[in-house]
Amino acid sequence: MACRTERAKRDLVRVVRTPGGGVEVDPTGRLPGRGAYVCASAACVADAVKRRSLERALGVPIPEPIRERLSAVSPT
Repeated sequence: MACRTERAKRDLVRVVRTPGGGVEVDPTGRLPGRGAYVCASAACVADAVKRRSLERALGVPIPEPIRERLSAVSPT
């Protein structure tokens, strides 16, 4: 999402807006709801949060605990 490069699905992190309106990190890729993908690299996650790309894709603000969890998921 942030770097716009093509990657394998296992190299991406899925963030979901659930049917109830909440936002969750989806490590399994199977939660119901609107999903958005971001590279699992720390730089891409930080860029997506800074540019509010995930918020635009999901249509809701990303809560701070989810931002922290995204940063923790990133391997680099």
